[in-house]
Amino acid sequence: MLRNVCNFCSLWDVTTAKGQPLTVRLAEATRVLVEREARRTSRSRGAIVGELAEEAAKARLFPGIAFRGPEPRRPWLVGSGLDVWEIISIYHDYGGDLKKMLAGHQSLSEHAVQLALAYAKRFPDEVEEAIAQNARPVEDWLEELPTAGMATASRSR
Repeated sequence: MLRNVCNFCSLWDVTTAKGQPLTVRLAEATRVLVEREARRTSRSRGAIVGELAEEAAKARLFPGIAFRGPEPRRPWLVGSGLDVWEIISIYHDYGGDLKKMLAGHQSLSEHAVQLALAYAKRFPDEVEEAIAQNARPVEDWLEELPTAGMATASRSR
């Protein structure tokens, strides 16, 4: 939760997921951006600040990785168009053979794959969960998204 603790400045109190309060000072422009994002996504300002802090920390650890999408936001390799989990999944499909993978996916650089591998090593649960979600049977996807099969069915007529 984010609440203003000073009526005269931008001093905010953030309660982290573990319930430990953290006080931060936000510049007015930053406060406005956080509030707009909170309204747009119907989430608390504290959730927004926490998410942004986590993403910034990860991006500093792994330059070249950014985050996109709705919750859960996904790490992706800037310039590749691929999420980290997609690159790791392709790598697994090639049995971990980087040379074969790069030969089969010439748009990927060795650096991009190494970056994705390093991110996956540091945050394995996050990446493996995304891979597992994608590997679900088609029936599961159609149950979750019942209109997903409609475009295919109408085109085959």
